[in-house]
Amino acid sequence: MPTSSTARPTFPPTLWAARGRHVGSAAEDTVRQTLQRLKDDHVVDDFLEPPDEPAAGSGAAGAPGPRIFEARWKTPGAVTVRARLILEPASAGGQEWTLLAEAEAAWDHSWPSPATVFWPDDPDVTWDRDAATGLRLRGINTLPDDDKAVRRLLKEAGRSPWNIHVVVHEAMTPDHRGRVPLVQWLPPGLRHRVVEHRAAPQQLRVVNWALEAFGVQVPRGGAAVLPGTPAPAGYAAGDFSVRTVFLDGSEPTALMAAVTSFDALDRPLPDDAVAALGSLREDWRLLTLQEELERERKLVAMYAEALEAMTQSRDLYREAAERAAEALAVYRESAGAAPARPAPAEPPASPLRGLTRTLERFRGAGRAPRAAGSDGRTDSEPPRTGD
Repeated sequence: MPTSSTARPTFPPTLWAARGRHVGSAAEDTVRQTLQRLKDDHVVDDFLEPPDEPAAGSGAAGAPGPRIFEARWKTPGAVTVRARLILEPASAGGQEWTLLAEAEAAWDHSWPSPATVFWPDDPDVTWDRDAATGLRLRGINTLPDDDKAVRRLLKEAGRSPWNIHVVVHEAMTPDHRGRVPLVQWLPPGLRHRVVEHRAAPQQLRVVNWALEAFGVQVPRGGAAVLPGTPAPAGYAAGDFSVRTVFLDGSEPTALMAAVTSFDALDRPLPDDAVAALGSLREDWRLLTLQEELERERKLVAMYAEALEAMTQSRDLYREAAERAAEALAVYRESAGAAPARPAPAEPPASPLRGLTRTLERFRGAGRAPRAAGSDGRTDSEPPRTGD
């Protein structure tokens, strides 16, 4: 079973979030027309389509980025809701969309679905495809006949962190009353966030085999809510499985209660949902006049605070420079007033050196030649014979 991570941020109680894919054409025009119609009918207070932004990380210059639509409306209880739809550039598989709506109070599932504010609630408009599996959000999705395809599909569904996936096993082939999507019994706030998978009577074994990795088993003729990855804190497979689901057109109250209880858990926010929620809160463009005035006041206060900090920093710098100049002047004055140092005295003569010089003088005097006599001899020469 996927481990639950409590360190990750969870869905705030004020947030409604879903992700899907539009597989038809002219998705942007469809959104514009729906918003304009609801504004004309006073269902939506206002909407805005901010200027395009280049795609992040795109190597091609001028590559189109996601298209953004913002809308603001009030719920039946006069609670303001701000919502943002991010529509990715078109690809071969359609256009993926992410929708986040945040209310000024805890979200009430009886409120209208934000999906029907941006998209028409028309079964012929194919905007309701699950991003992970490509299956419909508003219909019955029969499991494929191939066992490998079943395992691959349920593996993708079990790992989906956005929408809620429910697997229903048909104990026997239902009639036309049982071929009605069970999501119709859900409140509006959950109706466009649940994917219903239907398993045929003979597929129970392969379904439970595929779900072993998630610690989930579907009872025969029952249903189970898949945990997603990572599983929310407090998820226990037994609490979100229903032993019997009657596919006779009656309301499956036990299954609806299980789905509602699962949605009330602290479900981890997907990584890209964290970024989208931050953008919804910090980069909101559709402001009322009062909100614009409040934002300008905050900007003025922020600039004033920054200017005050710069002024204080300038004053401190000036004070430090003045103190440094004063210290340098004092140092120079003290250096100029100091007396000149006397020349170093000769070192005292060594007594041994003086004695040596005296002896050298005596030695030189003793070796001096004597004066010559009248006969031309010196005193040191002996007298000659016959003189």
